[in-house]
Amino acid sequence: MEYESENRLIFKDADDFEELRAMNQNLTFSAMEESFQKRNIPFSEENFTSLGLRNPEDKQFTNLAWLLSDQCQHTLKIAVFDGEDKSIFKDRKEFSGSIFRQLEEGYTYLQLVNRTAGRFSGLERIDLTDYPEEALREALLNAVIHRDYSFSGSIIINANDACMEFISLGGLLAGLSKEDICNGISLPRNKKLAELCLRLKLIESYGTGIGKIYRAYTDCNQKPEFIITPNTFKVILPNRNSESKESKKDKKTKNSISYLPFPREMNPGLLMEQQSSYKALSLQKKTVLSYLEEHKSMSEKELQELLQIRKTRAYLLSREMQEEGLIVIEGRGEKKVFHLKS
Repeated sequence: MEYESENRLIFKDADDFEELRAMNQNLTFSAMEESFQKRNIPFSEENFTSLGLRNPEDKQFTNLAWLLSDQCQHTLKIAVFDGEDKSIFKDRKEFSGSIFRQLEEGYTYLQLVNRTAGRFSGLERIDLTDYPEEALREALLNAVIHRDYSFSGSIIINANDACMEFISLGGLLAGLSKEDICNGISLPRNKKLAELCLRLKLIESYGTGIGKIYRAYTDCNQKPEFIITPNTFKVILPNRNSESKESKKDKKTKNSISYLPFPREMNPGLLMEQQSSYKALSLQKKTVLSYLEEHKSMSEKELQELLQIRKTRAYLLSREMQEEGLIVIEGRGEKKVFHLKS
């Protein structure tokens, strides 16, 4: 931790963190190279100076290079809680290394946390994720791209049954107000990082993220909140499937919502009464078993169509049924099929 403390003293009064010489000059960039290759963008250390990763005068690595390197010491922490408070953990993850890797792995994990609830309107089943995927993506990008990296603390994401909070270090830059950013005004703290994310098409243009988050909740009663202090920026996304505080739904409507569960590894040490939430899945399991009894086998696509669920949820459901000894999974990818266990 000496390294972080020394960094904090050096960077505290820096005008531009990105351009300062990195304390660690033994850097590798495997995760960054993967991100470039994934988007068919040429990756070459010859471009490091123009990208802001090397100082043009002495060719030393900059702090921007350190952030993008595999040796980056900043982390992203995600905690999932039971209920609407923060007293009982369901799961917690910490992502480290290059901030490109943290973005990729963090977003993948948030997609697993983002449950889908099913409601029936007449004969039609309507599936709705707890959080709009675009809002999750933009809130995560905002936290990573615009945080103040001169602080050594982690980006914190807390998820419970009511909302998801994204907390990053660093308030607004001098001269900006909350109203300014809500109106699309952008003054990036980490300009070169933002430019690089724009080049990789992680963002479309400056100043559009907050607007996208708001628009993702256009048809919802509850709206996102932005809480800003001198040293923190918090985005709160309400759970679209939770009961509205202003206008509570009747119990009949609330009980008609059926959730798919979190994967097993996200529920270490749950009490027996907490496990009762899995009973909502029994009807889906019976539907799958009945189908297999009649048709003998089923593809993953057929499972999605039968239950009207997404690919990720189909994967979690089939894996749980396999672990319980109900089905056998053969093959991978498009050739994956499910059979009853004999």
